[in-house]
Amino acid sequence: MTRKSGGRTDSLATDLCGLKLGTPIVLLSGCVGFGEEYTRVDGFSNRDAGAVVLKGTTREPRLGNPPHRVFETPMGMLNAIGLQNPGMDVVVDDILPTLDFSETRFIANVCGSTVEDYAEVSRRFDDSPIDAIEVNISCPNIKEGGVAFGNDPDMSARVVEACRKATGKPIITKLSPNQTDIRENARRCIEAGSDALAVINTVMGMAIDAETREPIIGNVQGGLSGPAIKPIALLKVHQVYEIAGPLGIPIIGQGGIMTAADALEFIIAGASTVGVGTALFYDPLVCKKINAGIAEYLERHAITLPQLVGSMTHGSNIKDSAAAG
Repeated sequence: MTRKSGGRTDSLATDLCGLKLGTPIVLLSGCVGFGEEYTRVDGFSNRDAGAVVLKGTTREPRLGNPPHRVFETPMGMLNAIGLQNPGMDVVVDDILPTLDFSETRFIANVCGSTVEDYAEVSRRFDDSPIDAIEVNISCPNIKEGGVAFGNDPDMSARVVEACRKATGKPIITKLSPNQTDIRENARRCIEAGSDALAVINTVMGMAIDAETREPIIGNVQGGLSGPAIKPIALLKVHQVYEIAGPLGIPIIGQGGIMTAADALEFIIAGASTVGVGTALFYDPLVCKKINAGIAEYLERHAITLPQLVGSMTHGSNIKDSAAAG
């Protein structure tokens, strides 16, 4: 039997870019504010997660997009918050000192409209107690007509390279699914200095009010998250693992994880940690259940977490069935 500590079992301990995490669960940016929101929920603790990614932060304060910003869809949620945040100085000077870094790891999420913005925000967080930096390359590049950095491998690499020069902290690049070849983008980001990859960001979508014939989201389009995108995210994790796995670059697998079974699928596909976000809106205490389910699976199969990462077999059952037929 594995020993338990603070509601977690030793079997769940893992490593992300040299950071020791108590569990493979990472709470995703935008879903837990600046690390304090869910601590107000009775029964929730940041200790239930190995790491918490803070809300996206820009150089200057941002008010975000006009309403509506969030809309529930079948098996998911559309959001277009627009990176509302108080700016990097307030986050570093006022918010980070209020966080309990003994509970979990805290990861900053940096955003910008230019390469210089990304570098400056990364530099500001470099001189802070934050544990790592997640680079959100899905932001639009205002110098390139609004084309998202994350949809172009050259732009992605330029952003990561600039952030790499600005900080010595581990860099996690958050990859977009809204691109032609996520493998190529992953390769370029790794070459530019990314220590890990978060796969995937939201899938772009929209919703329309048929009576008014108007878009429901104030920004017209928004990011789709939740169970609806899980099959897409699983495939992208598998594809990126083909590039990152042999290089020892860890992946945070994310997109529609609601249960321990979901999390296990992502780990088997190649993720060493798993991101939980939209599920928290359904069940704020879901992390405890996912941790317990993963621990039970590892014990039942007599396998360790590192052994499970990328352990997917390639169609052996299908081939066996075809041969038998």
